[in-house]
Amino acid sequence: MRSFYAFISSSRQIASRLSSLLHSRSTSLQARRSTANLIAAPMDAAEQSLRRALAEKQSLVEAQGNTVRHLKASGAAKPEIDAAVQALNALKLEKASIESQLQAAVSSDGSLGRDAFRQAVVNTLERRLFYIPSFKIYRGVAGLYDYGPPGCAVKSNVLAFWRQHFVLEENMLEVDCPCVTPEVVLKASGHVEKFTDLMVKDEKTGTCYRADHLLKDFCKEKLEKDLTLSPEKVAELKHVLAVLDDLSAEELGAKIKHYGITAPDTKNPLSDPYPFNLMFQTSIGPSGLSPGYMRPETAQGIFVNFKDLYYYNGNKLPFAAAQIGQAFRNEISPRQGLLRVREFTLAEIEHFVDPEDKSHPKYSEVANLEFLMFPRDEQVSGQSAKKLRLGEAVSQGIVNNETLAYFIGRVYLFLTRLGIDKERLRFRQHLANEMAHYAADCWDAEIECSYGWIECVGIADRSAYDLRAHTDKSGVPLVAQEKFSEPREVEKLVIRPVKKELGLAFKGNQKMVVEALEAMDEKEAMEMKTALELKGETEFFICTLEKAVPIKENMVSISKEKKKEHQRVFTPSVIEPSFGIGRIIYCLFEHTFYKRPSKAGDEQLNVFRFPPLVAPIKCTVFPLVQNQQYEEVAKLISKSLTAAGISNKIDITGTSIGKRYARTDELGVPFAITVDSTSSVTIRERDSKDQIRVDVEKVASVVREVTDGQSTWEDILEIYPQHSSTSADE
Repeated sequence: MRSFYAFISSSRQIASRLSSLLHSRSTSLQARRSTANLIAAPMDAAEQSLRRALAEKQSLVEAQGNTVRHLKASGAAKPEIDAAVQALNALKLEKASIESQLQAAVSSDGSLGRDAFRQAVVNTLERRLFYIPSFKIYRGVAGLYDYGPPGCAVKSNVLAFWRQHFVLEENMLEVDCPCVTPEVVLKASGHVEKFTDLMVKDEKTGTCYRADHLLKDFCKEKLEKDLTLSPEKVAELKHVLAVLDDLSAEELGAKIKHYGITAPDTKNPLSDPYPFNLMFQTSIGPSGLSPGYMRPETAQGIFVNFKDLYYYNGNKLPFAAAQIGQAFRNEISPRQGLLRVREFTLAEIEHFVDPEDKSHPKYSEVANLEFLMFPRDEQVSGQSAKKLRLGEAVSQGIVNNETLAYFIGRVYLFLTRLGIDKERLRFRQHLANEMAHYAADCWDAEIECSYGWIECVGIADRSAYDLRAHTDKSGVPLVAQEKFSEPREVEKLVIRPVKKELGLAFKGNQKMVVEALEAMDEKEAMEMKTALELKGETEFFICTLEKAVPIKENMVSISKEKKKEHQRVFTPSVIEPSFGIGRIIYCLFEHTFYKRPSKAGDEQLNVFRFPPLVAPIKCTVFPLVQNQQYEEVAKLISKSLTAAGISNKIDITGTSIGKRYARTDELGVPFAITVDSTSSVTIRERDSKDQIRVDVEKVASVVREVTDGQSTWEDILEIYPQHSSTSADE
């Protein structure tokens, strides 16, 4: 596997950004465009030179072709025509050579090799029933998959380790909330209004497509396959890809028409793009009067239960609540297998913390971790991810606070212990135009696979937005208290929007203006106060409206007031790590898959190098030959393994031991026990194919020692004698 990735150059492009942010962003469209212009990857110098050379050679070929045709039409002498034809053929050969070089240049990311590798992985996964399309006998439904026995086992092991690594080790409060969510909850969170993607329809068949995907696919295909593109056209298409996430519905529609993009299947014209809400709608109860949705995330169940969880925790902060469960998103055009599906498993953590103290008591445990990080400054300047010590990232202000950094470090440890290659794992900071206006800082754990860099975990400091939103909608204060030993005189910022004046000025947009004014921090509020006192009016950018509006002196009162307080009441901030379990598992499948030759060298055998932690079956038990005594010993060993909590499988088929090894290697089983006597057996390790000899009564304890992580296979090799066998291999 590593050899496959060795020839894939590190991506200098920023990974695919989130499909659409849940809430409006804090920067203007113009600012976003300028950022996109900065990060649009310039054309490689070699590619640019080759494209210019190809254009020039094409012109020469056309000119020489015209010369040949003219000579033939004018009845020129045969030697003269033959010489012209020979020159034309030489030019065509030179043109073909340049085309070949250019094709290699534009495919230098190994896209063709990646496709073949992906197909090999997916074929193996489906054939061995790790996962398959749902409702297969009815031709399936896009975006829905069933996990088979080994897939279920891998998923169960990943979730068990997630609980161990986060819930148990961090003393989190685990909850389990319903998938069906009342509409009022998702209105408060903003999902009903904002959880959309832009969609287009085939005007004749009604087939739906995600608009940005069609434009993205068009640009990428042109860049990879159309070798006649001028350098200017290449730059234009790369710029479109860079600003794709920032295009409005009107701009996206204009681009689709400009490039003549049609429905992929029918080539029919497409409708104008329009927003489509990704939530599955339903009604609760038979009357149909209580609308609801299948939850698009698990987080809202935790937020609405904050008051009870805070009480359960002894009214103390910080604390974290966690939830594992199904989420649903009615994707317009699901693709990329397990990476973009309509029903999936999320594991989410909401860590509630005092906004004035985001330190973490265990931060020192992760501060010295060093791994690939991709801060926004490096992205904007066109650099690539670099290894950075987490403690340095915090001290330099790259990561906003210790608690956020602590969870970034814990996520890194979780993923690498699962078997994710640390060289193909990076933490990318959101650009300013990707973050919601309320977010303090956001990072994505991105894993490189055959589809490119895939966001698998989001780690965000969401500030106090969610609890405030539910407080406003429900009328129930979701707050925490800090009691003072003695009363304190404090100076508090007081912002009082004048709703009557704002209503007259902004009518239906009054609420959004009020919310934006109340959400101002002290610096912004005092700057507005000064401007209003000097000029009587100022411009104020409203994120939810995506425009600046005039605020007059009679529309808001801003002051600082001194008060004596016995306690401080505040809305906690939330640090949220959110894990897409299916995405992590798929990347794990790719990172652990490789091929190796059979012993005879006549075929390539598939292997998954799962760590014992996540392997679907920890070991297999084989009688070397069909023998009643050996089979009884095998059953005895299997029983002892089961009693020790070690998943195992007996294979007493009459096939050769080498073929049985190959079958279990393809399932990623780390250890195989071969019964070749009644007193001792051999244990074979999957990747090295090394074998040791162990007494029958010690087998379960040895296997458990390795699968539980108490010892490594190298430790075991030092204790037990190695065994060699000419027959017991592939």
